[in-house]
Amino acid sequence: MADLPSVCVIGAGISGLTAVKALVDAGVPVQGYEASDDVGGNWYFRNPNGRSSAYRSLHIDTSKPAISFRDFPLPDDLPDFPHHTQLHQYLRDYADAFALRDHIRFTTTVEHARRLEPGGGWEITLDDGSKELFDVLLVGNGHHWDPSFPEFPGTFDGPTLHSHHYIDPHDPVDLVGKRVLVVGIGNSGVDIASELARKGEAEKCFISTRSGAWVVPKYVFGRPLDQVIHTNPYLPLALQRRLGRVLPRLVSGRMEDFGLPTPNHNFLEAHPTVSSELLLRLGSGDLVAKPDVAELLGDRVRFADGTVEEIDAIVYATGYRISFPFFDEDFISAPGNKLPLFKRMFKPGIDDLAFIGLAQAIPTLFPFAEAQSQFLARWIRGEWALPSPEEMERRIAEDDAKYVAHFNDRPRHTMQHDFFVYTHDLERRVLPEGRERARQGRTGPPLAGRAARAGEAAAHA
Repeated sequence: MADLPSVCVIGAGISGLTAVKALVDAGVPVQGYEASDDVGGNWYFRNPNGRSSAYRSLHIDTSKPAISFRDFPLPDDLPDFPHHTQLHQYLRDYADAFALRDHIRFTTTVEHARRLEPGGGWEITLDDGSKELFDVLLVGNGHHWDPSFPEFPGTFDGPTLHSHHYIDPHDPVDLVGKRVLVVGIGNSGVDIASELARKGEAEKCFISTRSGAWVVPKYVFGRPLDQVIHTNPYLPLALQRRLGRVLPRLVSGRMEDFGLPTPNHNFLEAHPTVSSELLLRLGSGDLVAKPDVAELLGDRVRFADGTVEEIDAIVYATGYRISFPFFDEDFISAPGNKLPLFKRMFKPGIDDLAFIGLAQAIPTLFPFAEAQSQFLARWIRGEWALPSPEEMERRIAEDDAKYVAHFNDRPRHTMQHDFFVYTHDLERRVLPEGRERARQGRTGPPLAGRAARAGEAAAHA
């Protein structure tokens, strides 16, 4: 243990938990910090740290086999698409099964993370004012907690909220009996709009979309969609995308037949919307589709097609900003949600920092974060070494062309990665190359004790 770098992990959601687990398994000294009083992150309903986006009725839209960690599968008696309470309990059981809580300080916020010079290492300032030194920093603070709002001309007189804060039709804003507009057609937006329309809670419910969406159901041929269809890493991705364009037509029909605008992109050029209810609500007249908002008019909203509707409340399901409140903005930030990283983990030129789970992973983040965490444990142990900064920059551009270039150029799609293709590349290409570099002693791992040495040098400067 004394010969291995000391590691700080920020966060105890999916990403932070899998990182702590991988490092403990590898015998690496690790300390996690979590602002909340429990593990779970986004899946901790009413998380006291304020960063959970879970609403009362939330079920995950990825099926059980795709969510399960390799060495801790979900219980057989859970449904195909578990409720958020079941997923939170799963993460709590995962932490308990491997004694991960022993390595995490709860109700402890990392206020500032400063990279030490010279030599590297990290000074971590906590909310009680204390400071700790670490050789390596792993960031797993999530990217679904800092709400992003659109800017529309005009003003609106009624209550507004972001889907991040939505709990149910009564909380935190009473939407019962109101004319409600939901802006956004991602998974949260369609869930909330469907709930308001299905229960008859809202007097009238509208859903507005700027670019349209391809809506696909949770089940196809009687099985969860992600168990029937997923990417094959051995076939050209462009070919698979072209072949996949027929899928929404087969299983859902024409979006225009439900009042939705024609999507301004081909299927899989934006993240698909998974819902078995949205089209039913639209087809039943319980929900009305509208194009983009053109102007807010006090108690009314004018849409891009010229129609005007009386609206009492607006729910913005318009995504999130990527934020790192513990970093100085001029050190690391993500303007426009863009933060180029090698394999979505490493920033070129910084050899003692890595990110976990900073991706919009298809089909889900659970196995993606687990794979990254196990990979990072090899790096920290010195079994894998980084490429040069120049090589990382080249590979970042290569990955962007593979994973992101075909998506709409929008903040929502800056981090798209397919789990099956990503892990295939890690195992078949990235790991062997890095092992060879480590064997040759090139671009080695972070060194044990570097933080203490850099701290001493700074103190004497």
